[in-house]
Amino acid sequence: MSWQFKLASSMRASPLRACVTRPNGLLLRPTARIAGGLSVSGTFEHSKLTITWVETAPTMTQTKRSNSNKCLNVDNINPHIRAAKYAVRGELAVKAEEYRQRLVDGDKALPFDSVIFANIGNPQQLDQKPITFFRQVLSLVENPLLLENSDALKTSFGYNQDVIDRAKTLLANVQSVGAYSHSQGAPGIRNSVAKFIEERDGYPANPQDLFLTAGASSGVNTLLSVICNSPKAGVLVPIPQYPLYTATLALLNAQCVPYYLEEQKAWGTDINAMYQSIKDAKAAGTDLRAVVVINPGNPTGASLSADDIKQVIDVAAEEHLVVIADEVYQTNVFEGEFVSFKKRLRQLQQEHPGKYDDVELVSMHSTSKGMVGECGHRGGYFELVGFDPLVQEQIYKLVSIGLCPPVVAQCLLETMVNPPREGEPSHELYQKEYNGIRDGLRKRAFALYDAFQRMEGVECQEPQGSMYLFPTIKLPNGAIEAAKAEGRAADEFYCLRLLEATGVCVVPGSGFGQKENTLHFRTTFLAPGTDWVERIVKFHADFMQKYR
Repeated sequence: MSWQFKLASSMRASPLRACVTRPNGLLLRPTARIAGGLSVSGTFEHSKLTITWVETAPTMTQTKRSNSNKCLNVDNINPHIRAAKYAVRGELAVKAEEYRQRLVDGDKALPFDSVIFANIGNPQQLDQKPITFFRQVLSLVENPLLLENSDALKTSFGYNQDVIDRAKTLLANVQSVGAYSHSQGAPGIRNSVAKFIEERDGYPANPQDLFLTAGASSGVNTLLSVICNSPKAGVLVPIPQYPLYTATLALLNAQCVPYYLEEQKAWGTDINAMYQSIKDAKAAGTDLRAVVVINPGNPTGASLSADDIKQVIDVAAEEHLVVIADEVYQTNVFEGEFVSFKKRLRQLQQEHPGKYDDVELVSMHSTSKGMVGECGHRGGYFELVGFDPLVQEQIYKLVSIGLCPPVVAQCLLETMVNPPREGEPSHELYQKEYNGIRDGLRKRAFALYDAFQRMEGVECQEPQGSMYLFPTIKLPNGAIEAAKAEGRAADEFYCLRLLEATGVCVVPGSGFGQKENTLHFRTTFLAPGTDWVERIVKFHADFMQKYR
């Protein structure tokens, strides 16, 4: 199917963005950026596609001209890098950092006295305190000379014997945190992770199937790099989704196949929507390879039931898809209990011999979330279940190219999966700190939820888990028209005005994907206190009145 359009010259010299959409409204991907008055032509393989042209405001890249004397310019670098988008660290986050620096420099002109970075799950940036046991152990593996005077550690610095013992055990495993480890991670640490998984699920884990990583994001990149074997390779991704997945697929020149979650059912998985997405993707010639599930959800906070998990595994078994289970928020559950995909798969394999034997599952966890919140240390792991050994060898080869995950982060991971046990000297303080962080997160989640209940045109699902709320906002026509005049999506316009008025940085729902004709934003509930919440409430009332 060929198409050709002649575009009228724009009075505003702003660029246009070409978007390919199906009749059901699903946005596939931006395909080109063009200036007004140009003739455009091209060919598509599938006939059931429509082309729309949307005016957009100039981006930072568009408003700056590359130096023509350089080898590299913005037009000749890898186009997949230009196409990738990552909303949680996008324009609003950059502007928020500018405001923060202005406050540090003594600027009194801003209408707020602090910036709240509610755009990203970064607990310790928002004053969540590190857990003492973890940091004490890390201090010793970083500086083993301290172990030569254990009496002073105890009497002068309050280190317990189990801290000292753990540091010695870890150093025996890794020798030095300044040395490379095994490419999959130190064997002793993988043994601890395997024991943790077995205690959690009631089913054994093989340390040889475990790969320690520089955060879960590194694992996602590794796995998608292996799975996506051509530009036709497709991965089912929940919408709304954490933009790591769409960004990584863009970098790999692979296809994101969206399936929408059910907002009115607490953001549960809509299995019919998943099957429809599969049908549409196959009709368009996409080679479906995997399905991503984020549980508990990001950005939605949803926590999937055992039945929801079974439905996803059923789809994977029928369609021969790899299940990528992003479970980094598994300890952030407010309602019910966390059920891992590994546990549910093993149950199904016992209940229905043969039916699920060929299901391939990879599950991920991280030290960045939960009550640990050690984002900067970049620790995590993934476990392979049901993978062909020859494929697993190739995954090992790929991670070997990166030599090894950060060794200090491996030590931190070991303390997370193997914390002080009851009866050990550090257990009481560990439990106090852990429970205090957990209870504080839950309290703030519901305080923010209650605030949204007071805001006109805002609807929000009750908090279930993770670190986020993803409310719907219904904006007056005046706000929507004002957004169009700026060449912005309406939710982006709202979030930008919120930041400018209050210093609170959230992320527009369009950065995660949302159903057509709906608007959302994602906010964390990590920041302490309630003052910033009331800032949002007041801003919203003023905003609605202004644009009514």
